[in-house]
Amino acid sequence: MTQPNYYEFLQISPNAEADTIHRVYRFLAVRFHPDNPETGDTDKFILLQKAYELLSDPDLRAKYDKANGEGANEPAPFSDSVDFMDSFDGELNRRLAVLALLYMRRRKDPDHPAVSLFEIETRMGFPREYLEFTLWYLQRKLYVSRADNADFVLLAEGVDFVEAQRPSIPVLNKMLTTSSIFSSSNPATADRRADSSPIITPVPIERRKNKDRRRHQLGRG
Repeated sequence: MTQPNYYEFLQISPNAEADTIHRVYRFLAVRFHPDNPETGDTDKFILLQKAYELLSDPDLRAKYDKANGEGANEPAPFSDSVDFMDSFDGELNRRLAVLALLYMRRRKDPDHPAVSLFEIETRMGFPREYLEFTLWYLQRKLYVSRADNADFVLLAEGVDFVEAQRPSIPVLNKMLTTSSIFSSSNPATADRRADSSPIITPVPIERRKNKDRRRHQLGRG
């Protein structure tokens, strides 16, 4: 009998560390617990328990990975090193992660800047059902727009925010300098990106004057 894809169920990378698995488990346990009147789901809660018991045991996990061919050279998602679970900071980090992903795509391929929701949740390592508020907010702020094919693109206001706030928000800079944000079909190109220094785009004088006013703007409705 084929085992469920526990990594897909938890929306984490096969390379996720034990701490990441534990944090995701706690987050989903609250959501799926049968006592939760809004989102409780007994079947999913039972599956969650099985997934956690297996993936939190190094020996069982190794056997599971070997049997299912998991753990290949897949880029580690942001959730391995960035907290998306905290009630307030987690939401701010989700917004920054989406902006970082869309910014890197627009810089890498200006003619095709759209990123699908599936790719966003995969690169973030965070389920799409928990990104609805994040994406709604970024669209309302006019940082992000949805293309005709329902993919997401970064607008000029979003570019301005990323470039102005990058020096003052460490977690944003960290995500922007992660070379595996978007995988490359050309290993040589990927190596050059990994070895290169971070891209710092000069901020025009008029934007620098407004830097203090714009700082932490993501935290305001």
